[in-house]
Parts: sequence; structure tokens; C-alpha cells
Amino acid sequence: MVSVQQWTGREASALRAALRMSTRAFAEHLGVALRTVAKWESLGTETQPRPDTQAILDTALARADAAAQARFENFLYPDRKSTRPADYETCTEDIERAVVCISRQNFPFATTLLNRWLGRLDPHQLDHKGLYLYGRSLVLLGDVQRDQGAILGPLSARHSYLTARGMFTELDIPRRVAQIELSLAVVQEMSGRLQPSARQYEVLADDERLTLRDRARARLWVGTALSKDGDNEYATQVMTAATRAFEDLGEPEDWSVAHQKLALAHRGAGDLTQALHHIDIARTTGTVDSPMQRVRLDTAYGHILLSDAATRNDGLSVLDQAAQVARQYGLSHQLRSIEGIRKGQQG
Repeated sequence: MVSVQQWTGREASALRAALRMSTRAFAEHLGVALRTVAKWESLGTETQPRPDTQAILDTALARADAAAQARFENFLYPDRKSTRPADYETCTEDIERAVVCISRQNFPFATTLLNRWLGRLDPHQLDHKGLYLYGRSLVLLGDVQRDQGAILGPLSARHSYLTARGMFTELDIPRRVAQIELSLAVVQEMSGRLQPSARQYEVLADDERLTLRDRARARLWVGTALSKDGDNEYATQVMTAATRAFEDLGEPEDWSVAHQKLALAHRGAGDLTQALHHIDIARTTGTVDSPMQRVRLDTAYGHILLSDAATRNDGLSVLDQAAQVARQYGLSHQLRSIEGIRKGQQG
């Protein structure tokens, strides 16, 4: 709510208009003479109510409902990008809709929902709740950019995450800050900085700011980065520990994803029997049937099949299907991964 340091006729008149009262009704509402209200209306900033009347006006503003307070602020500051409680409610609804859109890889609509607020609100003029919603929108926009492969640069996941981290640091919400640091480590891994990302994952795996689930994810991703870097033996040890953690926590989807990543680590170590065992578990136990997860599973499965000359053609067919879905949903990073696997086999 906007506060008034010094009431003048201008602010008093704005309050009357915000309350949608006539001059007579406003005078009765405040308990002052009608001529007093008329004076405020005619003289504006040239007149100041007495101290006891200033207090009455403070009380009247404080007791006004949210819509009237928003109208009062707009009358006083028509050029300010103010945010009303109703805006917060609508913004929260749009954030929830964007989460669903991202889970279904409907990136264009998710981006529209998020930019509706990011383009409209000025973070320098928001209260704590507004900043929180702005930060959440930025994180989700970063997720969209990451899943589409835009990981570096001014319009990238990294930029969105860094800006959001600054906001949640200012708001003093350590859990959100740590979650963003986990997302930044993912961006590091995706950009090819495998050793730094593995070290960051290891730090976050023991970070008490994070939930047990997020810490288990960090441990799993240590193995992912190490496996990509060729250290498959240690990667399988770390991933196995993370898989047990997901089982203990009762997280079936994370448990299934962990088996998918374990399969790739075993493939990298040359143990195709174990690789097929774990990818079969992942393919039959996953509870989320999203385009992204289908592409990831098929990419991993195709990669494993390509590693055996007897199943190479099957592997190419599975990769073709994965690439088709990736193109359909704009999963650029996954497409690059599939192309890299094909080139690796040709080499």
C-alpha cells in the first residue's frame, strides 16, 4: 500500500475519488465539514489538512479495500507501473499455468505467460511479494531457455537464473538461491564445462539449504557430468547411491531417471548388459510421459543399441524417432545430442 508522508488537498481529493464518494459522503465518512472537503478539492497542493485530520486521512486510507488503495495510487502516480493484489493473484495463476506448459514442452505459450509479467512489471517498484513472483517467473523463463538450448548470452537461461538469484538473495530466501545455483550448475554442464559442474554438484549435494530430494538430484548429476567426461566407473558409484536415495525418499520418477543415467554410464564403461538392464527399468517404470522424457529415454536407448553392431540399425531407428519428437517440440539441445551420437558412431 502506498503511504502518504504529508497530506495535501491533492492526496485527500485522490482518496475521495478512489473511494468513489461524493464530497458530501466523503465528509461524512471522515467526520469533517463539507466546506473542508470542498477546500481540498479547490486548492489541491496549496492547502494542508490539520495534524488531527491528517491522522483521520491515514486511517481512512488504511481501512480502504485493496481495489480502492490501488485506485488511489493510480490517481497520484498515473505513470507508475503499480501492481495491485489482483495482479499478484493473476500472476500466480499464470506462473502455475506456465509450469504445466513447460512440463508438456509447450514453450511458446509458457513464454507468452511469463513475458506478460516480466515485460510489464518494474522490479525496482515492487514490494517483496511482487519481487518473489518476478523471480519465480525469471526462473521458469530460464527453464524454458535451458530446455530449448539457449544456455549462454544475454537472452539465455544463465542470464535469467543469475538475475533471479540476485532477487532471491535480496529477499533472503536461501532455499530458492540454492535451487538456482543447482540450475546454474546444469547450465555449466550443458555448455561443456564438465569438471566445474561436477564440483558444483558435489558442493550442493551436501548443501542443507536444499531439500533431500534436490540434494539427491545433485548427487545424481555429479555422476552425469563425470560420465560425460569419461569417468564412468566413479560415475556409476555416485549414481547408484543417488538411486538408493530416491528409493528411500519415495520418488519414483527420479528413481526411474536415475536408472536411465546409470544405463549410459554403464554403456560408457563398456558393460552393455548392465546398460540394457538399467535402460529397460527406466523405460518401464517412468511415471511422467512428457515429450522431453520420451526424447531423453529414446536417445539413451538408441545410444546403447548403437554400441552393438548387431543392434545398430535398431539404434538408428530409435534415434530417428527421438529426433522427430525433438524437432516437433523445439528441443534444440536434445537434437544436438542426437546429432553428436550419430557423428560419434560415424567417426
